Amino acid sequence: MTDRPLTLMAVHAHPDDEATGTGGVLARYAAEGIRTVLVTCTDGGCGDAAGGVKPGDPGHDPAAVALMRRRELEASCEVLKVSDLEMLDYADSGMIGWPSNDAPGSFWQTPVEEGAARLAELMRHYRPDVVVTYDENGFYGHPDHIQAHRITMAALEMIELTPKVYWTTMPHSGMKRFGEAMREFHEDMPEPDPAEAAAMAEIGLPDDEITTWVDTTAFSGQKFDALAAHASQGENIFFLKMGKERFGELMGMETFLRVQDATGAAVPENDLFAGLR
Repeated sequence: MTDRPLTLMAVHAHPDDEATGTGGVLARYAAEGIRTVLVTCTDGGCGDAAGGVKPGDPGHDPAAVALMRRRELEASCEVLKVSDLEMLDYADSGMIGWPSNDAPGSFWQTPVEEGAARLAELMRHYRPDVVVTYDENGFYGHPDHIQAHRITMAALEMIELTPKVYWTTMPHSGMKRFGEAMREFHEDMPEPDPAEAAAMAEIGLPDDEITTWVDTTAFSGQKFDALAAHASQGENIFFLKMGKERFGELMGMETFLRVQDATGAAVPENDLFAGLR
């Protein structure tokens, strides 16, 4: 045993991703005295500019957007009480199929080994007991999420540590409730075409395949406020339309797939640090 605090490292693609999938665990474990380290891989420059100006439209300056989103990310981290923020500052690659996917210097174009080596150095420095990132499809196919998954798993191969490793996910029952909530707040929302509906049905996992269910209901207000800190992206953050109470009802449980473990802790589990304390 050492005096080193237990440490959680979350590896995310963009500013605001930290709040959506892991805001609850970041806030909960910070409150429990665990060191929380957030690694954000891109600068978020493909997000909306001030006033909702979209990428590619006149007046959209990716450098200015990146600076604005850095400030919002720092505000979100304050809300969640994140101990340490590290930014790799790769250029945001944009959504799948955007021309920015192919831009030199974009995260999607960065060799996995390069990004992994930088992340491995951070892992050696912080020595995380738990690492959280996305699954191999980046949860829903975003290029930067996929790349964050790739560099995280490659970095883990480069280090001597054996942390518990988790991929964020959502139970199919939760996806169903999310779809119902979207229709509740968008009554005029058209029904998705069959191909889109089939793709949505593949997101997440059957409930009985999820290994880890962490109740973060008590921290859902912080999670909501962390999302709200990313004000420039408010048009794209559907959850903010719910209000805090409804948000807490739908987003109070964060779920994960455990993919590496040396503790022998039984699953299903309700704590990312099960077997470590």
